[in-house]
Amino acid sequence: MLALAGPLLWAGAAAGNPPMSAIDWLSRSVTAPPVAPPADVVAAVPPTGQAPLPGIDVSVLGTQQLDAAGLVPVTVSGLPRDLWQGSASADLIALLKAEPARMLPALQDLLYSLLLAEVDPPADAGASGGFLIARVDRLLDFGALEQAQALLQVAGTRQPALFRRWFDVELLLGQETAACKVMAETPGIAPTLPARIYCLARGGDWGAAVLTLKSAEALGMIPPQDSDVLTRFLDTSADDTATALPTPTRPSPLIWRMMEAVGEPLPTNTLPVAFAQADLRSNIGWKAQIEAAERLARTGAIPPNQLIGIYTAGKPSASGDPWDRVAAVQKFDAALRARDIAAVGRTLPLAWADIAAVGLDVPFAQLYAKPLAALHLSGKPAALAFRIGLLSPDAEAIAGARIAADPAEAFLIGLARGHVDGLTPPDAMGAAISAGFAPGASAGDDLDALIAGHRLGEAILRAIARISDGAAGDLRGVTEGLAALRKAGLDLAARQTALQLMLIARAG
Repeated sequence: MLALAGPLLWAGAAAGNPPMSAIDWLSRSVTAPPVAPPADVVAAVPPTGQAPLPGIDVSVLGTQQLDAAGLVPVTVSGLPRDLWQGSASADLIALLKAEPARMLPALQDLLYSLLLAEVDPPADAGASGGFLIARVDRLLDFGALEQAQALLQVAGTRQPALFRRWFDVELLLGQETAACKVMAETPGIAPTLPARIYCLARGGDWGAAVLTLKSAEALGMIPPQDSDVLTRFLDTSADDTATALPTPTRPSPLIWRMMEAVGEPLPTNTLPVAFAQADLRSNIGWKAQIEAAERLARTGAIPPNQLIGIYTAGKPSASGDPWDRVAAVQKFDAALRARDIAAVGRTLPLAWADIAAVGLDVPFAQLYAKPLAALHLSGKPAALAFRIGLLSPDAEAIAGARIAADPAEAFLIGLARGHVDGLTPPDAMGAAISAGFAPGASAGDDLDALIAGHRLGEAILRAIARISDGAAGDLRGVTEGLAALRKAGLDLAARQTALQLMLIARAG
């Protein structure tokens, strides 16, 4: 059996009811349609000017510019500039929404590249920025707040649908000052009164915030639960004996932030992964930081070195989860840094078993594979280090330095180098992968037609979904999806995906 990890967290994710999208939780802070409040409520809010703020993009965008926003130029991504041009915006938006919530890390990385690519928009792109919004929403699903923040800042945030997402991102990152300033300059962009009240108080105008709240309460314009939280937030005289607020079932980032401010913080581990970003702050307890970093590393939202930095930030003073895992990684990390081959041989299997059991095998490999390869281990530790290396960006070089110990290793080496002709697949998954790498392999009539019709981005999105389905049992999807990636010029992504299919244990 080639698999290295425990039951994979993403396997079978496409089956059954998909998890609720992050956007179904986020963007509720300012999600109601704009409604002009009564005059007495408006009078409670001091008038503000409409001058643009320094550093905020407020230019009028052309009809296609919103959907063209991106962060990674084609010279870096390697993707063609006409990636989306041949496809309809509605089709692309539907595909993005339908992508599985969990997928192989290699496919996840590929999807990030698509979401952040700076390429031409679909030919039918309009002024609404619908395709951009769909891309931002997928970043929010991954908890990739900093990437979403950067993409929104490139696009500009004065359009209501974009602003409400930016506002929530800023709240969860603890950087809402700029968003509140934009709201003050353009009150109409904030269609809910709780957001305006919060920003008035955040800006120091507590009197106006209280008056606005009281007026809105009298007119029934704020839900009672939100009103309770706002009242406590604005009551600076409240003491520790105050009755605890009811726990909201689906807190928006705004409610979550105010609950924290009044000393009744809500745990993030039952909320969408985007909320976990708030637990990376230095004032949060170490255990909560570890758990948040693990969630975010699994979705690729934070880099592996940030995860390991949090793992090694202190010394575990207890046993159990996650402390045993942290201790095992710390011992391995110290041995590797000391270049103590014997100690690495002892600590690597334990650290790997613990880290792979929670779906963090690829981040671990990305960080440690290259220094492990440089140690020239022998025996079982060398065989484990080799397989770990195949899950890293250095897979091809590590495979090139390995003499196959058996036919299974020979197949893995061939995959890493992109040549499996004449090699014997060790199992049914290997056979499906080998078929996808065969010369002239079909990607299925539909994907082949998309690629031939210059609808490359659409073909890649469908290939990602097809491979994810295939990982859960439909092996034909693996063959066709890998063939599609290779025909699209994404041979490296295909090889990384294939290696992960072979080396990360599959549920069932």
